[in-house]
Amino acid sequence: MKLGLQLGYWGADPIENAAELVLAAEREGFDSVFTAESWGSDCYTPLAWWGSQTARVRLGTAVAQLSARPPTSLAMAALTLDHLSGGRHVIGLGVSGPQVVEGWYGQSFGKPLARTREYVQVVRDVLAREAPVTSDGPHYRLPLADGTGVTGLGKPLKSITHPLRADIPIWLGAEGPRNVAQTAEIADGWLAVFYTPRLASMFDAWLDEGFARPGARRSRATFEIAANAQCVITDDVPAAIERYRPSTALYVGGMGAKEKNFHADLYRRMGYGEVVDEVGRLFRSGDKAEAVAAVPDEMVRETMLVGTRDEVREQIGAWERAGVTTLMVTARDVQTIRELAGLV
Repeated sequence: MKLGLQLGYWGADPIENAAELVLAAEREGFDSVFTAESWGSDCYTPLAWWGSQTARVRLGTAVAQLSARPPTSLAMAALTLDHLSGGRHVIGLGVSGPQVVEGWYGQSFGKPLARTREYVQVVRDVLAREAPVTSDGPHYRLPLADGTGVTGLGKPLKSITHPLRADIPIWLGAEGPRNVAQTAEIADGWLAVFYTPRLASMFDAWLDEGFARPGARRSRATFEIAANAQCVITDDVPAAIERYRPSTALYVGGMGAKEKNFHADLYRRMGYGEVVDEVGRLFRSGDKAEAVAAVPDEMVRETMLVGTRDEVREQIGAWERAGVTTLMVTARDVQTIRELAGLV
């Protein structure tokens, strides 16, 4: 199993020691470094800035939001970074959720699976550079031929710049059964958020459905599963759990609408349905402190690697046996990066 450093997206300010963390990951033998975006910092600028100091690690987005860029724009950023990094880019894509897509980007959230499939195809067509890129839509029409203000003068175009690699890996962030199955069908890897080895058989069933579809791009043998995990090597497990309890509460209760929250749905599948309902109710009523307190320890710990060195080593083994090929750790100090490298 490989190690990846997940820097995530910024909060109110940039990640203060990010450059130090990236260099440590490169030095200690990590396979990859990833950045993310939500509704603040973007993912490509930090990845290029910090990645410019590296020579070996793969540089990935986890995830770039579909609605943040047309697929041709994403392909332009990807082929540019792939050239600058000498062929080390990994494209990680995700649909986000309706609150962000419609509230921040002002776009329709409808049909996320169909949009993803179409988006990925356009990106692949740009990178292949075999012909001028066209798309019949309905989500990403190229060229755009009708509609308010459309001149009708658009023409199919082929990238001026020749991609360094015509087949840059595309990994998809997915949480639900249909999305994960489609990921196995059309992508090169799965970005698994809130992964737990306890549900590995369920995830495998979803993935196998996709691998079995006619024309599936990969088999399990060549497909990458990159799972996110908070990692804390410590003798004080309760303190570590307390540190990350607010994050768990936010994602299941405050990061998404009551009617549609993919993170909440995933935790329901883990068996925390009653907790999810209570945390969501408290968040919506403005009782954030109570919402955080309502999250049980085991719900936080389930998706973490936490404990002594020996305990974390044992947990890493469980994740690897479950099929995870890249452990994407969220670490905020060089010592943790160094210790993890020694454990894998």
